[in-house]
Amino acid sequence: MTLLTAPIDGMMRSALLGAADNRALRRFMYRHGMNLGARRFVAGETLDEFLAVVRKMNARGFTVACGLLGEGVEDRGDAAAVVDEYRHILTAFAAEGLRSNVALKLTHLGLAIDADLARANATAVAEHARSYGNFVRIDMEQSAYTDATLDLYRALRKSGMDNVGTVLQAYLHRSEADLAALAAFEPNLRLVKGAYLEPSSIAYQTRENVDRAYARMIETALLRLPFTAIATHDHRIIEHALAFAKLHGVAQERFEFQMLYGVRPKLQAELLARGHPVRLAIPFGSQWYPYLVRRLAERPANLFFFLGALWRK
Repeated sequence: MTLLTAPIDGMMRSALLGAADNRALRRFMYRHGMNLGARRFVAGETLDEFLAVVRKMNARGFTVACGLLGEGVEDRGDAAAVVDEYRHILTAFAAEGLRSNVALKLTHLGLAIDADLARANATAVAEHARSYGNFVRIDMEQSAYTDATLDLYRALRKSGMDNVGTVLQAYLHRSEADLAALAAFEPNLRLVKGAYLEPSSIAYQTRENVDRAYARMIETALLRLPFTAIATHDHRIIEHALAFAKLHGVAQERFEFQMLYGVRPKLQAELLARGHPVRLAIPFGSQWYPYLVRRLAERPANLFFFLGALWRK
């Protein structure tokens, strides 16, 4: 990213993320968006639609990370309903033998209401997953929730929940220290670059700095952790990780690549064909519009695809 393009990209991201709160645009998108290209990134609004996509992806050799869309619930009853939905999803996976785990946001389980509530709800989902031999990934959200998320993850691990993992975002200045601090838990970590708008006081602002931090974290994780999920669509980072793993004798079963459903599908298939495990993050649910806007903001190619679909309509 050059000094000239960085402000442009930043303004585009700000505009797109702002669009998530535009009520008129939101109404239009919920009415027409699925037919205008959103299905490339979202596996429908219902569990049945989602399961059909999981079956298809499993048949092609991909594993899946399920994301029930929604975040920031403000009512305890709504958070309890989310727990019930995740239980239902996990039961469906077990009934069909589908190769999918779940990834959840703590604000979807009530973190903004009460940390103890979020912990109880996350424990309930993790216990249900454990009864089926399955795994739960605790996603990372805006930096305001980083401490609470890591505290809750540590609490779950200390309580004996060994089927939970979490996420670190490389663009936060603190993340390399967080990775070192978590190493004692021998965690299953997913490493991402980061998708939220954060100030320069706490986050790297240029692509080059983010990429360097991300590469350092991947190297540290591959050397020190039992399992690392490398979540990126950047082929340069992917090839660097593969070369580093080969050089240091990191076994293939100790890492996997994770990518978003609908983003760079050719690269996903190529990695799978080369024998590298790939897990697709596949979201579904009625609250798909904010998720879609974030995906468009992350990568201009996604925006061009979606605008092309609008034009064709």
